[in-house]
Amino acid sequence: MKVVISQPMFFPWVGMFEQIRLADVYVHYGDVQFSKGSFTNRVQIKTAQGIKWLTVPLQQVSLGQSIDEVRLDTRTDWRRQHMDQLKQAYAAAPYRKDMLALVDSVYQESHASIGHLSRHSMEACCRYYGLDAGRRFVEVEQLGIAGASSQRVRDIVLAVGGTRYITGHGARNYLGHQLFEDAGIHVEYMDYEKRSYPQLHGEFTPYVSLLDLIANMGPQGIECICSGTSYWKDFLKNE
Repeated sequence: MKVVISQPMFFPWVGMFEQIRLADVYVHYGDVQFSKGSFTNRVQIKTAQGIKWLTVPLQQVSLGQSIDEVRLDTRTDWRRQHMDQLKQAYAAAPYRKDMLALVDSVYQESHASIGHLSRHSMEACCRYYGLDAGRRFVEVEQLGIAGASSQRVRDIVLAVGGTRYITGHGARNYLGHQLFEDAGIHVEYMDYEKRSYPQLHGEFTPYVSLLDLIANMGPQGIECICSGTSYWKDFLKNE
């Protein structure tokens, strides 16, 4: 049983959906502390003027506030601003209508927090590419598991019946790998292929929102969601 655990991200890059594609169980990790400058409320897109950020404005964040507690700032019509940015940036994209309809479907919903909005953005992208089929999505709060850091992550994996834990590269600096090994959990890191596809506005970059893939490739973009994994010892050895 393969498990992926991640904080909610706002229309994230292809690599996040590659993790989801590999998972049997995906855990939304929304009760952890919000980090300013993260991808929870912002993502990059390509434009004729270069890389730009789509950012969701937030109410003032208190120290220690969790992702699911951070409220959206409603003083500006940022949804319309985002749609205008996307319409302009992807005016020449062949599947522009697909992408805009997907974003609009998310923005038409009511969102209590940035965690809620980001989860819905990810789930909408999963549905577009059929990644919602055959896997279970779980809210971490439903599991009732206390603790922090590697121990809590390990306990979450065990709680959902996991035997393989798949994670992104950022975990290499803090994950207690032996803790997982002792519990019979095989830790794997993403081996990102970063497969290229036709993009607008210059040289290819893999680090933009999945919305870019949808706008440019449409349903055929599923072929670019294809990376595998490396066992943690092999990954760290090759770092």
